[in-house]
Amino acid sequence: MKIVIHCVYFPPEVGGLESHVHYLCRGLVARGHEVTVVTSLSQPGLARHEVMDGIRIHRTPLPSRTPLGWSMHAAGSTPRTRAVVAGADVVHAQAFPSLLPCALALAGMSTPLVCTIHTSHFLRLAANPVVAPALGKLIELSDYNFAASKEIADVGESLGPTISVEVLVNGVETEIFRPVEGAIPRTNGRRRLVVPRRLFPKNGVEYFVRALPMIVAGADVDVIVIGDGPEGDRLKALAAEIGVADRIEFLGARPHAEMPGLLCSGDMAVFPSLVEATSVAALECMACGLPVAASAVGGLPQIVDDSVGGLFPAGNPEALAAKVVELLGDGGLAGRGRVGREKVVAKWSNERLVDRHEEVYGGLVGG
Repeated sequence: MKIVIHCVYFPPEVGGLESHVHYLCRGLVARGHEVTVVTSLSQPGLARHEVMDGIRIHRTPLPSRTPLGWSMHAAGSTPRTRAVVAGADVVHAQAFPSLLPCALALAGMSTPLVCTIHTSHFLRLAANPVVAPALGKLIELSDYNFAASKEIADVGESLGPTISVEVLVNGVETEIFRPVEGAIPRTNGRRRLVVPRRLFPKNGVEYFVRALPMIVAGADVDVIVIGDGPEGDRLKALAAEIGVADRIEFLGARPHAEMPGLLCSGDMAVFPSLVEATSVAALECMACGLPVAASAVGGLPQIVDDSVGGLFPAGNPEALAAKVVELLGDGGLAGRGRVGREKVVAKWSNERLVDRHEEVYGGLVGG
C-alpha cells in the first residue's frame, strides 16, 4: 500500500507521539509499504525533503509552537499534502490538528482517511463546551479513528453520535528498548530512580521533587531526570531549597537512541504526571525491565498495575513517596521488571501495532 501520514512533529523531535509515529512508519516500511510523512520544519537546519529509515519525509514551515503556529502549519502544509496524496491508498492524520489539512487535501477523492487521537491537549479542548462541537465535526471527517487510551476514546465518542473510536495503546520497539548495560555507572551503592519526563507542568515533576526528601528518609536513593522544558530552572532551584540537590541530576534532553542505556541505569522509573494519554515512555521503561511507579491518571492505569510497579494519586507528594519507598523495600523489583517486559512484548509491541494498522488499512481499501 501507499500510505501518507500527516503529523505536526516527527524525529529528531523527542516525545511519545514522535516515537509512536516513527516506529509505526518504520514498521510499515519493513513490511513493504510505501510511507510518506508530511510534518513540520520544527528545528533549524532540518531538510525540507529527506528519506529516513525508508520513510519519505516532507517538512513545511512551523511559525511557532503555539495553537496559532500549529494552525498556520496545518494550513500551510495542505498544498504539500495534496501533492503527496495523489495515488495514495490511505491517509492517516496523527492527532486531530492533522485532520483538516488531510481532509482538504483529499477533497474530491475517495481515499480513506484514518485518525489517531493522542494527547491531553485533545481532552482539554473536548472539555470546553464552546470548542467541543467543532472538535466533534473535525473527528467526523475521518473514516476510522484510533485513540491512545480508553479515556481519550470515550471522550472522542462523546463528541458525536456517529463517532466510533478504537482503543489502540501505543507500541514500543522491543528490540531497541530492552535490558542493556546502564549508560551511567553506579559509584555510591545507592538505588537509582529514573524520571523520564519533559519539564512541563502537566508532567508533575515538581511533585516528585517535593516527594524526594520523604523518599530519601526511607530509602538511600539518587535520581536522574531525563528531559528538558520551561520548568527546568525552577525545579533545580526547588531541589536546592528543600535540600535534595545532591540527590537529583537533571540530564536535559537526550537523543532517543541513548534512552535504553539511560533507562537501564536505574532501578525503577517514576511518572508523576498530572495528565497523561498513554505514556510511550512508561512502556519503554517496562520494555527495558524497569518497574514503574506512576500517577493514577489518564491511560497509565491501563498499563501499570501491582504486577509491574504501582500507582499513586496525582499531585500528592506524600503518596508518591510512600509508594516509591514501599516498592524499593519489598524485594520485588526484579520480578516486577521481568513481568513488565513480558507484558510489553505480548501486548504493546510495535509489531502488534503495525499488525492492527495493516488490518484497518486493508479493510478500508478493500471496502
